Amino acid sequence: MSKTQNSTSPHGYTTLAKTLGNWDALALGFGAMIGFGWVVLTGGWLSNAGTLGAMVAIMVGGGIMAVVGLTYAELTASMPKAGGEHNFILRALGPRPSFIGSWAITGGYVTIVAFEAVAFPRTVEYIFPGMSRIPLWTVAGFEVNLTWALVGVAAGLFITWINVRGVKQASVVQTFTVLFLLAVGAMMIFGSVTSGEASNMEPWFTPGMSGFFAVLVAVPFLFIGFDVIPQSAEEVKIPSRQIGKLVVVSVLMATVWYIMVVLTTSSAMPASELANADIATADAFGALFNSQIMAKILIAGGIAGILTSWNSLLLGASRLVFSLARSGMLPQWFARVHPKYQTPSNALIFIGGISLLAPFFGAEMLGWLVDSGAPSIIIAYFLVSVTFLLLRRREPNMSRPLRIGGRGRFGEVIGWISVLLTAALFSLYMPGMPASLSWEPWLIFALWWVLGAVYFVKVPGGIPAGEDAEEKVLQIVRARRK
Repeated sequence: MSKTQNSTSPHGYTTLAKTLGNWDALALGFGAMIGFGWVVLTGGWLSNAGTLGAMVAIMVGGGIMAVVGLTYAELTASMPKAGGEHNFILRALGPRPSFIGSWAITGGYVTIVAFEAVAFPRTVEYIFPGMSRIPLWTVAGFEVNLTWALVGVAAGLFITWINVRGVKQASVVQTFTVLFLLAVGAMMIFGSVTSGEASNMEPWFTPGMSGFFAVLVAVPFLFIGFDVIPQSAEEVKIPSRQIGKLVVVSVLMATVWYIMVVLTTSSAMPASELANADIATADAFGALFNSQIMAKILIAGGIAGILTSWNSLLLGASRLVFSLARSGMLPQWFARVHPKYQTPSNALIFIGGISLLAPFFGAEMLGWLVDSGAPSIIIAYFLVSVTFLLLRRREPNMSRPLRIGGRGRFGEVIGWISVLLTAALFSLYMPGMPASLSWEPWLIFALWWVLGAVYFVKVPGGIPAGEDAEEKVLQIVRARRK
């Protein structure tokens, strides 16, 4: 058997081939976080919170994600298997909580994969105005055109096909698009330094705290992606300790990126002009270089961001669905691998297929998808934080190649901080809070969890948590199928 082929675990199920290197894993994590949000959301951040207010919100949010990332780092290094959260929570809390955490993060991934399928035609239209033809219907005031929707469908088919072909092929695409994205970032910094004006950055803060919270609640959406590294850990051929470190590095890189985007965009144009811009970041970039061509280059960077995030999160979502099916918590159909490419092709086709529907609901879906996925993401982060604490207490001698906080109790302090921060972040979405969600995101959220409930009731109950929990679930599921 070649090194790139899949093998079989001691439990009798298929494992995934180790084909990814150090840079591949980092590009997946960082690229997943730097999607399209920085292109379309920055203008709103500046209008709502001011330049410094937006920066502080991003730094606070990045700090929260870094703390959560520390818990992920230790758990990923200890359990480098496909599925990430699924394996962590299964060992600490048992099968049913593991399903809840896995379904939650998968829901976050699916909403962002769908978001990118809508964002792609929205971005392409900036470069090719008038591409929308053949009106279909109107959703929330946005006229959906067939040609507009088909652009998103075509991109979705391409990204899904690349992933079916193999994780290494997907990582090659990821590497090139991340490098192009970094080049665009370098040009943004150069333009701001040479042509930006500090006076344009005013107001630094907008009155009240509602704008700050409006930026802060977008953080789960903006930073989701570092957890793609744990999803692909089974396919990474580097030491598990290094895999854990990459989780935290990717979060820090994303925080720096978002702060850079806020600073460079705000320096380019007065706030009043940014408020009226079509896509504020692109118009600001064009203003820095006094060139509409440069605005379109930034949009090309936005397209690169779409592709990196889309690619990473499709990979992550498919590995979670694959892992749930491999453990007997979802139908076995999802655990099948492609006979030639040895990828979880059925899971990829399922997730990719959902994203192909999103463009037919129009551009208003962008905001709804951002908001609907965030609560699910936070549920998963909360459960992982609890898992971190429980495993520290129950299994003090568990192999931990990367032990956060050293040998003392400081690691547990980090775990408790993560639990409290994720719980507080979730509360911001509730009715009556400064950044409560409208009914449309809650409807999408509810539909995802109703679907999850169908599978949740089939997950065997009464199985204690532990290292052998997955094998016990499989034994019961296999007995049911006989």
